[in-house]
Amino acid sequence: MKKLTSAFCVLLASHSVAYAATVTTAVVGNAEAGKAKATVCAGCHGADGNSSNPMWPKLAGQHANYLVGQLQKFKAGDRQEPSMSPMAKPLSDQEMADFAAYFSSQPIKPGSANSELVKLGEKIYRGGNPSTGLPACAACHGPQGSGNPAAKYPALNSQHAAYTQKQLENYRAGTRGADSNAVIMHDIAAKITPEEAKAVASYIEGLQ
Repeated sequence: MKKLTSAFCVLLASHSVAYAATVTTAVVGNAEAGKAKATVCAGCHGADGNSSNPMWPKLAGQHANYLVGQLQKFKAGDRQEPSMSPMAKPLSDQEMADFAAYFSSQPIKPGSANSELVKLGEKIYRGGNPSTGLPACAACHGPQGSGNPAAKYPALNSQHAAYTQKQLENYRAGTRGADSNAVIMHDIAAKITPEEAKAVASYIEGLQ
């Protein structure tokens, strides 16, 4: 377990260094301006970023730089989603920053885990599966699922289980992402079983 964790930490460090080397001065977002424009997002993500549909992600409390990064990917076509790509296309850098500033400032509504899946979900989240080389989710996303904004590892806590599970499936299929962080997730998703993915997604929804 220690060897697996150490090796994975080295991998994460190398990607973090690569990320840091490419950081440029970010546009400063205005949360009030973002709030005024957020009605266009409310239909799917909720007025405060807490979506009611479990297949649409909660944006509330997410790191602003991660939200901006995803909007940029949708706009550039690097991340494909029929409902999001056309929404992101016309956005300026300032508008993206404003949306991100607003949603990141909103408190996320706590989720809950399926009690029948907690034991396996916690095992995978905190310890991975050494027998298959699956690393612990906590290595990147933190013990409480708060993520790592400096490395653009998103917060996961209280996210809808159905959405998280679907994203793991997308990574496994290779239909999401091509950047360095996505490459990490492709490798992880290839090692996680459907049963483990369902359990850990449920566990993540219960993290607060």
